[in-house]
Amino acid sequence: MATGSKTRGGVFHAISVDLRRLHETWMELVFPRQRTSTHSVLGKWTPNTTTGWIGYRLWAALGVMIVALLYPLALFGFMARFYARKADGTATRIGILGVVAVSVLIWGALTVFAHFRFSRTGFLAVGAAGVVATISAALAVVFSRVGGRKTTVFLGYPFGMTAVFLPPVVAALYSPTLAQTIFPQSESLAIWLLDNVLYVGGINEFLRSRYSLSGLGYVGMWFGIAVPLGWILGGLVTLADLIRPK
Repeated sequence: MATGSKTRGGVFHAISVDLRRLHETWMELVFPRQRTSTHSVLGKWTPNTTTGWIGYRLWAALGVMIVALLYPLALFGFMARFYARKADGTATRIGILGVVAVSVLIWGALTVFAHFRFSRTGFLAVGAAGVVATISAALAVVFSRVGGRKTTVFLGYPFGMTAVFLPPVVAALYSPTLAQTIFPQSESLAIWLLDNVLYVGGINEFLRSRYSLSGLGYVGMWFGIAVPLGWILGGLVTLADLIRPK
């Protein structure tokens, strides 16, 4: 019983520390020296005028609402960071050439299996998917090694997501069986996105008038989905690092 209470106390304490750090970071966007952990000597800055205190309190109150929205996303960022670090640690140990070699080995074995098990279209489907997955994984590792956090978020994570999303779509271009499943679902998703997300500023009308969802259009669609999802995932991991650097 005592152990359970101690565990709950530890969890609640960690959450309170996270919320305080996140709110202090919000405050520091406008006011100096708000993160007391990094300014233990000078202390937290506070306004010395009535007008300053009003602005300070209003910004703090707005921060409470922002933190309430961001913290659930930060919890997902903690989980994503855990798996991202495990993957990054593995990639660091074997190097870029190792990542390429492992991907080639896995996809090569699947391609050989498809050659003997399926028709020529199945063989081409698996082979094409393997090429896309290998190139995307290699680029994800490269961009996570150069340029720092910004390059990792804006290029590394998107190519990592591309390595997940694009291979099945590319394979469907060569496999009628996969095409019967992937393409109709992709079309339904595209219609939903155009009607409910990309209607702002007439983006949906522009896309409908300029592009058709067929052939390589499916590849372009999923690449267009993978990139912003990579940015979102990288942003959540960055938020987790901001709250809990270690």
